[in-house]
Amino acid sequence: MIKKRLVSAITPVLAMALLLATPISGAHSPPEEAKVYFVDLEDGEVVKSPFKVKFGIKGFGITPAGTKGKRRHTAGHHHLLVDVEQLPDMDEAIPRDPHHIHFDRGETGVMLKLPSGRHTLQLLLGDEQHEPQDPPLISEKITITVN
Repeated sequence: MIKKRLVSAITPVLAMALLLATPISGAHSPPEEAKVYFVDLEDGEVVKSPFKVKFGIKGFGITPAGTKGKRRHTAGHHHLLVDVEQLPDMDEAIPRDPHHIHFDRGETGVMLKLPSGRHTLQLLLGDEQHEPQDPPLISEKITITVN
């Protein structure tokens, strides 16, 4: 009888501890079919600077940096990686420099001016604090030549 009461008293406490220790699945996690990509710009393309770069997204939303509330879990904002050899740490905020261009207002394109030569471009979606989603939404890296 005492064992039964003890188990009855401990079970809710253990259940609550387990619940609190379990990460919330789905927060900042895009669905498996979600992707980011370049619109009308292909790997190997030759362009004249400045040129239009349009960002596409499928299966997830776009929202400005700093967005609060539930919407922040189902959307992010674009970051354009230019000539980046090594991806940033996916557990940290995306750097802000000439190679990691932030589109904080939720922009979906830019007129980009680059010097002549070969360049790589890649998109990486960031959350309200500029950290990549989990798993990251990142495009294929493309190489372009600027004339």
